[in-house]
Amino acid sequence: MPEAVIVSAVRSPIGRAGKGSLKDIRPDDLAAQMVAAALAKIPELDPTEIDDLMMGCGQPGGQSGYNIAKVVATTLGYDFLPGVTVNRYCSSSLQTTRMAMHAIRAGEGDVFISAGVESVSSFSTGTADGWPNTKNALYAEAQARTELGAQGGIAWSDPREAGLIPDVYIGMGQTAENVASLTGISREDQDRWGVRSQNRAEEAINRGFFAKEITPVTLADGTVVSTDDGPRAGTSYEKISQLKPVFRPDGSVTAGNACPLNDGAAALVIMSDTKAKALGLTPLARVVATAATGLSPEIMGLGPIEAVKKALGYAKMTTSDIDLYEINEAFAVQVLGSARALDLDEDKINVSGGAIALGHPFGMTGARITNTLINNLREQDKTFGVETMCVGGGQGMAMVLERLS
Repeated sequence: MPEAVIVSAVRSPIGRAGKGSLKDIRPDDLAAQMVAAALAKIPELDPTEIDDLMMGCGQPGGQSGYNIAKVVATTLGYDFLPGVTVNRYCSSSLQTTRMAMHAIRAGEGDVFISAGVESVSSFSTGTADGWPNTKNALYAEAQARTELGAQGGIAWSDPREAGLIPDVYIGMGQTAENVASLTGISREDQDRWGVRSQNRAEEAINRGFFAKEITPVTLADGTVVSTDDGPRAGTSYEKISQLKPVFRPDGSVTAGNACPLNDGAAALVIMSDTKAKALGLTPLARVVATAATGLSPEIMGLGPIEAVKKALGYAKMTTSDIDLYEINEAFAVQVLGSARALDLDEDKINVSGGAIALGHPFGMTGARITNTLINNLREQDKTFGVETMCVGGGQGMAMVLERLS
């Protein structure tokens, strides 16, 4: 059975939604630049040999609509290339990598592009190019529930009892507060993890770590963006601990221990090991195993727990076999809750910072974390890594990687 190997990995800088460096670039243009950059790294590949372009996108509407994967293929002049857009929200572009692996192992292709994009800026107002803004409506609904909950009008444990929309749409901040209540993880622990994320990202920037994985983006006016907007140099616990809770008056989730809203794109080229060998390519990593699991939407932040267990089971490995972990930092409390339930060594988690500092463009995150995990494994001369994240609506997803070069 052929193995799926990653032969190229790139990502854009991550911009702050609505006010950051990538707010004015269309998501299809942004994604097209990343796909082109990923292919440019492997000139040995004839683009006509690509079997499919699979694009993860958490909110595939407005400027990200019309099957953005095929839009990107056509934008690049690859009319021959099919495209499909996948939405598993926070793990959308991890799902596309999983799909590539499955196709390769099934013998149904040798070369796939697994990419992801999200432009929250393009749907942060009422409409995007005249199209209704579903995301904005969901935010409004979540805010309404938040306000009613604060007034005692809704029990967070089952918003369906209030006759509102299904609880898969519960506000993500509310789910983080639920996890804090369930696990007993303190505000201080959450804040200290937020500081850790910022400080480690700052250290990584200073040693040139992210420069190795970022492909600069050229805007329509010729401006070149080459760094992430999010990391805040000099972040301290004293500063973060003064921030007020965002989602509940007596809560513990703040802007300092949660990820922001973002724009960004990333792309991987995934091949069969036989095709990579035939082209004379040295793969970056092998996809060992993947898994997706479900859980109650109200505590979706704990999704990585069962997903990691399941992926390691498929790989016939245990946590003791894993050198490094990348757990998407949607919220500090969900990273800590998942890590403690799995009894992970925190020194092996997000060693160069995470989404609290860098940002979390939903559709991009899966492919971005893959890139970062490979680079961390290379920098530390380690072999096996796990990427995992919680997923809005009540899911978890995980992937086991083996570094090959």
